[in-house]
Amino acid sequence: MTQISKRLSLRLICGLILLCAFGALPVRCQESPSPSAKQVPKSSEASESTPVLPAQIELLETRVRFEANGDSRKEVHTRVHIHNELGARQFARLSFDYNRSFQQIEFPLVRITHTGGGTVDILPSAISDQPNPAVVNAPAYQDVRVKSLRILGLAPGDNLEYRVVTSLARGRFAPNFYLSHDLAHDALVSQELFEVDLPASRAVKPWTSQAAQIFDTEKSGEGGNARLVYRWKRPETNSESHDAKEPTPSTKAISDLPIFFVDSDVVLTTFPSWVDVLRALQEPFRTDVMPDPRIKAKAEELARNAATPEDKLRAVYDFVSQKVTTVDLPLGATGFRLRSPATILSSAYAIPEEKCSLLSALTSSIGLETKLAIAVPSTRSQRGPAIPSILTNVLVIARVSTRTFWLDPSVEVAPFGMIASTIRGKPALLLSPTSDVRFFEDVPKNLPFAASQHVSVDASLAPDGTLRAKVHYTLRGENEQLLRVAFHQSPREKWKDVAQLLALSDGFGGKITNVTASDPYATQQPLTVEYEIVQPKFVDWSKTPVRIPALLPLLGLPDPPDKSALAASSTIDLGTPLDVETHLTLHLPEGTAVRTPTGTSVERDYATFASRYQASGGSITASRHLNFLLREISADRAADYNAFVRAVQSDEAQEFTLERARAEPSKQSTSAATAPKKN
Repeated sequence: MTQISKRLSLRLICGLILLCAFGALPVRCQESPSPSAKQVPKSSEASESTPVLPAQIELLETRVRFEANGDSRKEVHTRVHIHNELGARQFARLSFDYNRSFQQIEFPLVRITHTGGGTVDILPSAISDQPNPAVVNAPAYQDVRVKSLRILGLAPGDNLEYRVVTSLARGRFAPNFYLSHDLAHDALVSQELFEVDLPASRAVKPWTSQAAQIFDTEKSGEGGNARLVYRWKRPETNSESHDAKEPTPSTKAISDLPIFFVDSDVVLTTFPSWVDVLRALQEPFRTDVMPDPRIKAKAEELARNAATPEDKLRAVYDFVSQKVTTVDLPLGATGFRLRSPATILSSAYAIPEEKCSLLSALTSSIGLETKLAIAVPSTRSQRGPAIPSILTNVLVIARVSTRTFWLDPSVEVAPFGMIASTIRGKPALLLSPTSDVRFFEDVPKNLPFAASQHVSVDASLAPDGTLRAKVHYTLRGENEQLLRVAFHQSPREKWKDVAQLLALSDGFGGKITNVTASDPYATQQPLTVEYEIVQPKFVDWSKTPVRIPALLPLLGLPDPPDKSALAASSTIDLGTPLDVETHLTLHLPEGTAVRTPTGTSVERDYATFASRYQASGGSITASRHLNFLLREISADRAADYNAFVRAVQSDEAQEFTLERARAEPSKQSTSAATAPKKN
């Protein structure tokens, strides 16, 4: 069987995401969307023997112009050569997310040049403008939209050329503006130009990755009309500019503040420091507004039967997370134009940042201390630019007596205190800091409860080789959260599809016949999932002997680090501590002889593993127990960890040997067969 692991297998994660259609495409309020080279999918059929891409972007030109008041205009000019039918399907529809309250999108050019000659301009009737699918049932967010361009008649050998212009006016952070951009780094784009045009009065030097350090600088105009242009070209041309050196951070930044590097090739911002970003965010989040009487009344109603302050907090959290529908838009999709907590309460739906605002208002109105923070999931922390686009998740920090709780009510079925693994341990910008020098606080790494995963398999093997199994899961932790969301967002008639993906992840190739799951909203208890599966011809008894694996999920240990990873880090990440137990009972046909593998026991201070295999009374039992005790170990213990992984994997590779006794011919049949024939 394949991994059930500390993090569910990639196949399962991708499948669940596709099945449940999580979220919407990201929108950055200061950056008009465009189909960058990195967003165009490559052919899944491509290999060394067939290196031709479905489509080749022969030219990608991106020009961004900022004005002194913060307005901007972005034009993307693209020319694509279509190689095959897959490429034609990929470019048959172009979609762009935007917010019409402060953005506009236009298509001044969309043209197909056919391989046999002749050109066709796409008509305006091919353009559709619809609300983002996430906001269809949320009238307050109808300005969050998707403009699509349908391109009919595209065929292999054709060339497609289009221009997309996105204008932004009256942005939330005006007159400040910011930008981050990734250059193409693969063969998909033949030629690329990226250009940023700034007013000299607002000129700021770009921060660049090593791949974007070579660029040209051009100055033009005088006085109030003076402009400064930064230009990157791919393939790189000879440049005499020496401005590509990383600039020194603004002297206005406070030296004690963590300033995070953005993992983009080109980053540009007019914000001198995170202090300025903080000030810009405080106004839309209304951190100093007195609670509305309707908010106070609702909070008192929710907390009426709560015995302790923590119980009050849990009651309010459960209401906001489960009873206020989440409209799943990325942070900033509405331009940080947030509704009041009372309006949110009456509508019963909200975007994630509004749900946090409502939770904070409700708890504060009954005397609980809460504050808002926005996570910064930067992969590196070194001196770099202060740019709002790297802020991702709004969180609520609640302090009750001597305990502090970090809460994310945007996930409707998240257990109390459960924070996404992508932001645990990362810094968060405090919107109401208690100190003039401490503006960031780390999101806790630990889960609010011990993570565990118990899997039991009760299976039977029929004389005709058919395997029937009932698989039961009891989950607490990250995998629990993923499956809660999957079952919550899938209609009940689709639960078999979720279970089928889970079964595939476990290595079962059969058909799901039944599936049940506990209530996704019952977050105070572990999630339980059970499915039944049938797999015909699991074994072929005509082959002697028959070897089968222990029908248990593999335990999914974190991969041992390679040399480059060890050189870059002083520790080996083992992930969230997790206790995994798996157990199998397999009932065999009568007369089946079994040889069992030998169990294994390995103990370390960071993890323990034990397995046991038995056969008795016509059945097989097998169990494996892996317990990760530590989150990380020092890099100098790599050899020891490799040995631990090899021991576990060697045990998982062991097999049971089955052999069925063949029925002896009856004496009467034997006598008849051997008796001499009579003449």
